Amino acid sequence: MTLGDDGLEREVLAMFAAQSVSLIAGLAAKNPNLNSADAVALAHMLKGSARAIGAFRVVEAAESLEIRLRNGDDPSRAFAEVDDAVAEAKAAIDELLRRS
Repeated sequence: MTLGDDGLEREVLAMFAAQSVSLIAGLAAKNPNLNSADAVALAHMLKGSARAIGAFRVVEAAESLEIRLRNGDDPSRAFAEVDDAVAEAKAAIDELLRRS
């Protein structure tokens, strides 16, 4: 995606870190009405953004949340998994950006 451009890689990772926090906040704001179309769209957006940077644990968790939301199932556990996966990815990104 960044064709070996370290500066661009850092920028993309920083953008994902910021966007993911914003998306998690948006999902949390929808709680307890997580079954809304807006919540489905937020989970889908998070899934796509995570896929673009290779954050596959976030992809899996966001996909699980999206499916639960679409099916009208209780999303609480899936939301917690997304939150944990995003926190883990953000910590890894923050560490990588500090080292560079």
